[in-house]
Amino acid sequence: MRKKDEKKAVEIVFENIRQRASILSPGVEVVTQTISPDGKTLLLTEQAAGRVNLYTWSLDELAREPAVARQITSTPGFKSNAQFTPDSKEVYFLENGRIGIAPIDGRPPRALSVNAALDVDFAHEKMEVFRQAWTYLRDGFYDDKFHGVNWDAVRTEYAPRIAGAATPDEMRRILNLMVGELNASHMGVAGGGGGGAPQNPVGRLGLRFDRAEYENNGRLKITEIIALSPAANSKQINVGDYLWSVDGTIISARTNLDEILVNKIGRRVELKIAANADGSNAKEVALQPVNANVEAGLLYRQWVEANRAYVEKTSNGRLGYVHMPDMGEGSLRQLYLDLDADNRAKEGVVIDVRNNNGGFVNVYAIDVLARRGYLNMTTRGLPTAPARSVLGQRSLELPTILVTNQHSLSDAEDFTEGYRSLKLGKVVGEPTSGWIIFTGSQTLVDGSTIRMPGSKITTNEGVNMELNPRPVDIPVTRPIGESLTGKDSQLDTAVRELLKQLGVKQAAR
Repeated sequence: MRKKDEKKAVEIVFENIRQRASILSPGVEVVTQTISPDGKTLLLTEQAAGRVNLYTWSLDELAREPAVARQITSTPGFKSNAQFTPDSKEVYFLENGRIGIAPIDGRPPRALSVNAALDVDFAHEKMEVFRQAWTYLRDGFYDDKFHGVNWDAVRTEYAPRIAGAATPDEMRRILNLMVGELNASHMGVAGGGGGGAPQNPVGRLGLRFDRAEYENNGRLKITEIIALSPAANSKQINVGDYLWSVDGTIISARTNLDEILVNKIGRRVELKIAANADGSNAKEVALQPVNANVEAGLLYRQWVEANRAYVEKTSNGRLGYVHMPDMGEGSLRQLYLDLDADNRAKEGVVIDVRNNNGGFVNVYAIDVLARRGYLNMTTRGLPTAPARSVLGQRSLELPTILVTNQHSLSDAEDFTEGYRSLKLGKVVGEPTSGWIIFTGSQTLVDGSTIRMPGSKITTNEGVNMELNPRPVDIPVTRPIGESLTGKDSQLDTAVRELLKQLGVKQAAR
């Protein structure tokens, strides 16, 4: 008879496991999953609309009800480190620095009150932080030759510097100098504390002003109205108008507009807008300001639409345009949306990844461009269309050209290499940054984090892409100040080359 505290060994039988495997369809976007100790429940961490919550899925083969994903948390905070209690009846998790407990039987989650005092000896802590950081890099840095650096000698050199650090910030600055010895991207040490920087509380109207008019006369003359901004949506403000007052405060040379709009995000604000500099016949306009991030997003989309119009005009309506600002999930979805609209009616599309700061979705984006059609479908009364698109698979199936610059980073460079190696089209512009390592992070004992590039990325020919920018087929560097002239020589070249390619194809027909 087995003793009560004796653990039964777990044995995994791999023989014929493929035949015994089954696919679960929980209907939610699963990030992580954990099986309960009794093997009857699967815990799912799900992410949707910027929120992370926990779900359970029954694995009990004798259950009376069919398995469905049951939500056991619904709060907006980010949840992590979810794990079952030993009896499999509750789940512990972290949310906003606090411990939560969620019963799997549907009862509401509750907080676990924890009260502890911690006395830290910084003199000892900083040396342990240093030891951890150095050791993590020794064991995890993607290149076991450390880019030619003697890592043991680095420890000897930096240990006394860390010993002399008087504050945590100074310690982290020294650690970043140590990390810099590796001459690699995706690296650095950042402080803990959680939550990140507080959001700027200043409301944004979506207006740009004439600098000279303000500096010379103290008046805010409107030079630009950002598309889809609060000011644009009001439909009562025009370029050339003057912002005369905000919530009763008259605008003058001594007025700080940001101070007036502090804590006004999402709140009603009364503006007086005048067509003349003297403020005569000013009209009242009510707006709800947005935050700086929203305004930045609107500025970006306005830039994209301006580029799209530029390509359309330059190509006489023959070419479309899309831009990806990063390689995140949101940008991939926007790519799907952009390619599903007007671009599909064009003869070809300019793909722009300039200033793209990377992410992880390059393979999915490449698939959209690499897939080729092999069937068409015609539904009665509707035009003939490629079968892939009709059946819902994302594919462009048009000639393309890619534009890059030296600020195309990380996963954007993976995307560029895929585009080149698969021979999807020519690459125009500047070589990419050469900033390509697959990375994660580690938390140090004081709560600081260190970026950990652990995986080397190589081309099919075995070339390490870190510190090796992806080349272009047609080099074009924009002259300084060109953007102020309304001209984009990189887009001009891309349009010209793609039209040339289309002309050759049409002639071949």
